[in-house]
Amino acid sequence: MPTSTNTVSPSPSSGITRRKFIYYSALATGALVLPGCATYGRSRYKSPNEKLNIAVIGAGGKGAGDTDQCAELGENIVALCDVDKNTLDSRMTSNPKPDQRSYPQAKAYRDYRAMLDEMGKNIDAVIVATPDHHHALAAAMSMKMGKHVYVQKPLTHSVYEARYLRDLARKKKVATQMGNQGSAGDGLRRAVEVIQAGLIGKPVELHVWSNRPIWPQGIDRPAGEDPVPGYLDWDLWLGPAPWRPFKGDKDHRIYHPFAWRGWRDFGTGALGDMACHTVNMPFRALKLGYPDVVECEETSELHAETYPKTSRIRFEFPARKGLPPLKFWWYDGNPDDKSVKLLRPNEEVTREIVALRRSLPASGCLIIGDKGKVFSPDDYGSQFYFMLKGGNRFQPAKTKVDDKEVEHEAIRKIRRTIPRLPSNNNDRMQKKEWLDAIRGGQPAYSNFDIAAYLTEIILLGCVAMRVGVGKRLDWDGPNMKAKNTSAADPFVKREYRKGWTL
Repeated sequence: MPTSTNTVSPSPSSGITRRKFIYYSALATGALVLPGCATYGRSRYKSPNEKLNIAVIGAGGKGAGDTDQCAELGENIVALCDVDKNTLDSRMTSNPKPDQRSYPQAKAYRDYRAMLDEMGKNIDAVIVATPDHHHALAAAMSMKMGKHVYVQKPLTHSVYEARYLRDLARKKKVATQMGNQGSAGDGLRRAVEVIQAGLIGKPVELHVWSNRPIWPQGIDRPAGEDPVPGYLDWDLWLGPAPWRPFKGDKDHRIYHPFAWRGWRDFGTGALGDMACHTVNMPFRALKLGYPDVVECEETSELHAETYPKTSRIRFEFPARKGLPPLKFWWYDGNPDDKSVKLLRPNEEVTREIVALRRSLPASGCLIIGDKGKVFSPDDYGSQFYFMLKGGNRFQPAKTKVDDKEVEHEAIRKIRRTIPRLPSNNNDRMQKKEWLDAIRGGQPAYSNFDIAAYLTEIILLGCVAMRVGVGKRLDWDGPNMKAKNTSAADPFVKREYRKGWTL
């Protein structure tokens, strides 16, 4: 892999000053026009009539949807890279299956390092949709070459990598976006405005829960080794992760495809998969900043190489400008998994939600303020309910008047401060927002200045789980370090296998 002398080192010695800390905290207000960011993409400006040449790393799954949406928006797909030849061939064929796009004109690669080396001059932008452990390396190599990047969530596999990409994106002045598509929705942006306008007063608690994992987790590594399928390059699939023997067959997926999320070497568990969605709205609305305490309070049985089947993690945030200290609890676990006792908010916290929905939804977000509560029952914050102090039931943010859907009178007069996108197709519009930024428009709403910050905070939950239940971390956010223990250090920044580097 080629090296570059133009690197960014987000080490404690480079420092995140108090001024920078306040700046990054301010990003959570939802503003799109950011000092130093408005020129993203202009150094490599493309006119609206000139198509962008896009390369894709991770051609299947979510990467396939990301690719198709960019093509539908008029861009050129010039290269596809995937370690799975079957996936690659299905996207390259001139005779695609019904309802499947293909790109026979694109060049095919198995190794993204080779793709960027050979085609770099002909690529404007890169989509990264690999397993988590490749995200940072693929994105960093692309940005060092001046390429704009769209990276699926979670942005990175480690806290250090998130900081690194955030700094690198600012240095290289490239247009960036993380794939938490709920950011593009009117519902999420309206919830941010309503909460920041003070509808529920000063927020003091946040509870977010998820129905993940829906993949193998809470298990040990299986013994033995299976033949690597001829279509899979296992060494490239492992990439920067420690080497291990391949296991699995068409009936028993151990790692590939889509069985990797629960393995610590490759994925980031339920937190990495869903918190970039479910915590996105409250992170922005509550201006969370860095926590000063993180602790894994309880989990199901812990295993050496995978995340637990269910967990409860507490984050404590200090007072922010105009806002009091806040405690945030994260809960995960699959309601259909009867092998564990599911960890969820207690009945006292959720009784009004149960009254509204007749049962606790599989995932959700509840913000408790001193004057009321906001509840969102979906992963993306696309709809929300509120209950003001003295009330006993949640009200929908939107209601019908004369058969027309309008906002509830309690929020109707709250001013709109965040720009809206022109379509309800949030996933596609999030790509368009990124493509517009490449052409000199405003930074995308989930650009790396805020997406890397959100990812960094979320991944602290993974760090806390790996440190252990009941092991409080007094967190120094700017320096990415626990002040009371060195036990977190190995999980903040990982080591890469020989031949791979950030």
